[in-house]
Formats: sequence, structure tokens, C-alpha cells
Amino acid sequence: MKRSQCARIADVFYSSNRLLTLSVRNVIFDLFYTVLATFVYVVTLPLLLIFTFKKKYRDSIPARFFGWKNPPFSAHDIWFHVCSLGEAKAIAPILERLGERQIAISVITHTGYAAASNYKAQVRYLPYELWLWFWIRKPKTLVVLEAEFWYLMFRIAHRRGGRVIALNARISDRSFPKYYRMRWFYRILLSQCDRIFCQSSEDMARFIALGAKNVEVVGNIKLAQKIVATKIYPKPAGLLIVAASTHEGEEDGIVRGFITYREANPNAKLLVVPRHPERFAKVAELIERIAPKLSFSRWSDGTGIGDDITLVDAMGELNNLYAISDVAILGGAFASIGGHNPLEPAHFGCKIISGKHFFLQRELFKYVSHVQFIELNQIAQALREAESLPPSQVNAAIDLERVIEFLTMEK
Repeated sequence: MKRSQCARIADVFYSSNRLLTLSVRNVIFDLFYTVLATFVYVVTLPLLLIFTFKKKYRDSIPARFFGWKNPPFSAHDIWFHVCSLGEAKAIAPILERLGERQIAISVITHTGYAAASNYKAQVRYLPYELWLWFWIRKPKTLVVLEAEFWYLMFRIAHRRGGRVIALNARISDRSFPKYYRMRWFYRILLSQCDRIFCQSSEDMARFIALGAKNVEVVGNIKLAQKIVATKIYPKPAGLLIVAASTHEGEEDGIVRGFITYREANPNAKLLVVPRHPERFAKVAELIERIAPKLSFSRWSDGTGIGDDITLVDAMGELNNLYAISDVAILGGAFASIGGHNPLEPAHFGCKIISGKHFFLQRELFKYVSHVQFIELNQIAQALREAESLPPSQVNAAIDLERVIEFLTMEK
């Protein structure tokens, strides 16, 4: 036998042996991970039962952890997994381009479920990882948005013949050190991906450092999102300020800053829109306590925007309010939460004020001009400075052609 033939046989033997070794390692790790997921499930079961009675989790926990009214998808072409409201809205331009393909969407939160239900698609809550062994059948293509890195979702979909695509993938400055310490784990998880479409070159470098292959930058798909007002409300006289998607601890500083600012601008009005509906009553009590001299009403009273401060205790109104507001104070960035999408208020020409903890939205803020980044105790000063600033605007766009081409490619 010739030496070259022996070498080829040796290469084939080595490759086969290496693949067998990797396969055994994967099976062992799958077993270990499943046992660990089972242990976590059993330990947290009492807490899950308690949280089931909270309004916020009344639908999601029974569906995700106990399979209540949450059957597997029937036959479909592309399965999108999103977390919550923002990601569910972000896939709209892509779905429009996919024509008559059968779409399935899984979510984590009830707000994400509500948004996804507006599409022509099967919508489910993503089950807890342990149950994915029984829930995932034979997917064709799985598209995972942003940072939803659930190991068994990636692994099972890949193992059962589906293409796995990470879309709008990101790793924040704050999160990367934690990911890197666990890079052995993320190397295994990301090896299940057929393609990773990143938001930025910084994200691409981080994924490569974690051992990812087939990584490319396409930008943030939220730039392709159609931003429209669904209702037209009359704009009241005076400066209108909307405090959007506020979180625990932020409303106090925003309202106090507004009170100070209003001493010199008595016609200014403030709309407060808490991020989470379960906090509406608590925020109403806070406003009445710290602003007793100002007139106050709740949006649900149906009186419109006539009072000094209005609590918007309703969902789905933010774009309609941005459309008539002069200034937008974006919540979620005055505490270490990560901030919220600045594209929507910028689209309507609001002057944007944000906190400095916007690490989850850093890429989007690159595309928005004329934004003030401040501390919570600087609200009054920022409102005064906003009077002389031009409106914020979006200075970029994205071409989804590369993403659509890959999604519609036959395996």
C-alpha cells in the first residue's frame, strides 16, 4: 500500500475517532446539564407555585413550567424565539419579507406574548429547559434574538436537524467578563449555531473570543422597525414631557425634577409611563405623595392630558405619546437596568434625556443624535437645557437583505 493511501486512511480514522469522542462528550454534557436543570426545577418548585398567583406571571409560569395550555408547535418553516415586547416588535420587518412561510414564535414574558399574538403565527411560551426534550420536535430553522442563550434550546434544535441562527446577537460591556469566565460553556453552546448575525464589530469580536464560528455583522435589526402612531391625541398647550418605561426608584427623581423645573415653566405637563403594569397603583401613590400641589390624574380615568401630571396606566400607548411630546425621559437607565430603545422617541423628534446605565442599548444610541446622558438628580437642569437643543433624530438605517437571504436558504 502506498504511503499516501496510508496517510489518507489514518486521517479518516483520526477524524472519525475525534468525531466519536466529541459526540460522547456532548452526550455526557447533555446528561449533566439535564440533571442540573431537574435539580433546579425541584428546588424552585415551591417558589414557582407562589409566583403563579401573581398577576404578572399568571399565564407565563403555568405555561412555561407546568405545560398549561402550551403544546408544541405544529409544522412550521421558521421558529423565532424572542424574550419580551421589544424583541417581539423588532421582528416585524423580517416577518413581512418572509411571505407565506409558516411562522412560529416563542416568548418569555406576557408582554412579549401579547405583541407576538398580533402576527400571523403560532405563539407559545418557551418551556423551561428540562421540558424542551419533549417539546421540540423537528424544527427546520430556529432564529434566536439577542442574548437568549438557552443551552438545551440550541442543542436540541441542532441535534434534531434544525438550523440554529442567532440574530441581532449582542454581548454587553458589562456582561462580557462573566461570559468569558464561562467560555468553556459558551463554546459548547455556540458550536450549535449555523450563523451568528451580530449588532456590531465589538459584539463579533466577543463572540469569536468565546469560540464562535460563522459570525458576521449586519447591524441592529431594530433600525428596520416601522415606527408609527396608532392613535392621534390632541397636544395640550405648553411643554409636554413623557417619562417613558420607568422602573422602581426612577419616578421619584423624575417627578421631583419636574416639580423644580415647573417653578419657572408653569405650563409644562408630565406623563409618567411605568414599564411594568403591576406598578401602576404604587406609582400613583408616589406621585400623589410627593406632588400634592399639582393636579394629577390617571389615563384610565379618560380625562385626557389636562392635568399637570398624568399617570399612563395603559399598555401600547408610548408611540402615540411620543408623537405629541416635546421631551422624552427614557427610564431603565438611571439604575443598573440597561436602558430602553431610543429609536422610537427620536423618530418623532422628541428631545431625549437618558440615564447613564444604557449598556443594553449602547448600539442603538450610536445612531441617535442630540441625547443628554445625566444622573437622576439632574432632571430639572436637563429639562432647562433641552429648551435650546434641537430635536433628537435617527441617523442610520439597515439593509435586511443578507438576513432574509440566509433565512430563506434551503438547507
